[in-house]
Amino acid sequence: MTPIRRSMHRREFPFPGAMVGLLAGLLCGAGGHRLEAADAKPPDPSSQTPATQAGPSDLWPLFRGDPCATGVAQATLPEKPQQLWRFSVKQGGFDSSAVIGDGAVYVGSTNGKFYAVELAAGRQLWEFATELGFTASAALKEGRLYVGDSSGRFYCLDAKTGKSLWRFDTDAEINSSANFHGDRVLFGSQDGFLYCLETRSGRLVWKYQSPNQIRCFPTIVGDRTFVAGCDARLHVIELAGGKQVAEVELEAPTGSTPAALDPLVFVGTEGKTFFAVDWRQGKIVWRYENAEHGAPFRSSAAVARGVVVVGSQDKLVHALDPKDGKPLWRFSTRRKVDGSPVIAGDRVFIGSADGRFYALDLKTGAERWRFVAGGEITASPAVAAGRLVIGTTDGDLYCFGGK
Repeated sequence: MTPIRRSMHRREFPFPGAMVGLLAGLLCGAGGHRLEAADAKPPDPSSQTPATQAGPSDLWPLFRGDPCATGVAQATLPEKPQQLWRFSVKQGGFDSSAVIGDGAVYVGSTNGKFYAVELAAGRQLWEFATELGFTASAALKEGRLYVGDSSGRFYCLDAKTGKSLWRFDTDAEINSSANFHGDRVLFGSQDGFLYCLETRSGRLVWKYQSPNQIRCFPTIVGDRTFVAGCDARLHVIELAGGKQVAEVELEAPTGSTPAALDPLVFVGTEGKTFFAVDWRQGKIVWRYENAEHGAPFRSSAAVARGVVVVGSQDKLVHALDPKDGKPLWRFSTRRKVDGSPVIAGDRVFIGSADGRFYALDLKTGAERWRFVAGGEITASPAVAAGRLVIGTTDGDLYCFGGK
């Protein structure tokens, strides 16, 4: 049995390409157990503003914006966004993406703290401290935040105060951001399990074991969830009981999140290949590789009707036709693009390790705006309420919009 690597950085992949063939034989450690706080009672509903009361354009409650991980924003942004504020932390950075709701921005840092920041002015509202920090994004629902940390502990926090309501321990680092299905919350761990818990209590409902680490956000379509893992497979799992109904070989490990546009899911791998998979039939529809100088895909795709956009370590942003994978356009940055794009209107917003944040024309790929942040950008944008929020590995969280 190969020991679990507890990386402090979400993008340090433990498996080089030469070891891909060994992944199917690896089996990670067994399950987790719940540790509930003594006062883990449901918060008073009268003291909260449920996220569901806000309009969709005012919310970015999940890592990729919605349960299907499309990376498509409902809010509109000005043609030339202006920096409205910057929130900075010391001795850490923002590898994870923010979520937005109820007038606040919620984001974890590698410095060991999770923050709530006022969306209007960038003022800190509260912070929650852990020992190791966060590389996973939170999920927001009905006044509660759900997020895992680098020690393997998954928390439910009161979004108003930052108080821990309950916690659940896994056996390895959590890079996976959480998703919801009804009154349940799902997330993966490097211990190889996908966990399904009750949102109110943190009680384990079921867990699904993969042969290797799970780092991606569990994408949900209907009564199915999709997990692409370090075992080089796409797993299709039914949500009622956590049983696998299909799997598709992806030829190489991945920590990227599958983006769903029914009946297809789209995901790239460490093997320098980007796939479109028909999950109902359990087969690959097409594959795409940069024939000139291919590189791993660690970016999670954004997908809308007529276009799928993804970054790559080849320093390019790729736009492909969802039907057949044919290239529509490419945009070149100066360094690798591990961050995931967001589609907002007729533009794509994406950051690069070159320290720049770009707005590209969705149809042509032409650059329409850029911002030089300085620090590497491996996080993804959160877009809501006419604002865009993104952080850098240097510890700066930026908010853009119209003045």
